[in-house]
Amino acid sequence: MSKTIIVVGAGPAGLSLARGLAGSAHRVVLIEPQGREALADPLPDGREIALTLRSAEILRGLGVWQRIPQDEVYPLREARVKNGASPFALAIGPDKGDALGHMVSNHLIRRALFAAVAEQSNVELHCGRKVVSAKTCPRSVEVALDDGSLLRGDLLVAADSRFSDTRVMLGIDASVERFGHTMMVARIAHPKPHGGVATEWFDHGRTVALLPLAEGMSSLVVTVPDAEAKRIKAMPSLEIESLFAGYLGGQLGQIALVTRPTHYPLAMTYANRFSAPRAVLVGDTAVGMHPVTAHGFNFGLLGANRLAELIAKAPDPGAMRLLRRYALRHRLATLPLYQATLHIVRLFTDERRRARPVRSAVLRLGALPPVRQVMGMLLSGKRAA
Repeated sequence: MSKTIIVVGAGPAGLSLARGLAGSAHRVVLIEPQGREALADPLPDGREIALTLRSAEILRGLGVWQRIPQDEVYPLREARVKNGASPFALAIGPDKGDALGHMVSNHLIRRALFAAVAEQSNVELHCGRKVVSAKTCPRSVEVALDDGSLLRGDLLVAADSRFSDTRVMLGIDASVERFGHTMMVARIAHPKPHGGVATEWFDHGRTVALLPLAEGMSSLVVTVPDAEAKRIKAMPSLEIESLFAGYLGGQLGQIALVTRPTHYPLAMTYANRFSAPRAVLVGDTAVGMHPVTAHGFNFGLLGANRLAELIAKAPDPGAMRLLRRYALRHRLATLPLYQATLHIVRLFTDERRRARPVRSAVLRLGALPPVRQVMGMLLSGKRAA
């Protein structure tokens, strides 16, 4: 018997779940505040996603990877991490093969996902609508929209951001870590080759990362205190370009700012529960990661794929045993890296003098072959929980 799954949020996680249910007999009702045009052709938002090999496989299985322009998919061959002015760099490469993953613009993935979902006969889209209330009962769920309509279903999926209103309506708390820092992302052009290497270094007072795109092009990610980010935002583009060139110290040659920085306040969130009777959390609503380990999108995609596999052919997709199984597996897959990321961010943004030798020691520990091998498998996604 066909059941109704109500998904709140048409971001990457919500869209991935809907796409994962393409072959299911269940009806999927997708609710999203943005209009259909914005979903069908999202504007570039500055974010470049480091997709693991596992994530690329999932997208390929969903028929989404094939819709992304392949000349805008760039190989991520190695990741390097540095501490301040130290010449030592922790280098993480693939265990086997020639790449850790792929760099793809966020808006291209979202566009491909929506194009695939929009073709599904079992998906009903409610674009430009907001949820004003959500209730769950032992056998059903009820969602009220801002246009007065009332939707009923058998499972409610919250996928509406790390600061989810739906999660609050369900009575699920979340741990929230605010850092008082803002991430700025911009594309830069440069004469020296990047070699497909992502470099991140924790300088004093800021974190800087370079993500490889096309030859002669990289995504520059700068994280600074909120007040400093506000000051930079008000600068003319040429002054920002000069400032960022100073951050890089000429390692890529003379840079040119291709896009002005887009700003994102940083926070990490982790829901205290991933499931409730007739309800479940996916994507950032469940786990909102810090970009330092570049795993937020990958966790969202992995969780949506895992949930779809459990409920696609289930007679009752809202059965509590299925939701608990998903919640347990996703917690086991995400909690270790979430906690590790939280400690890494705290340590490498600690400006006290006594923290500096500890930071160097942690990087050198990570350079030990067994540790480096595990990190390589983690970053490539070759070994998933």
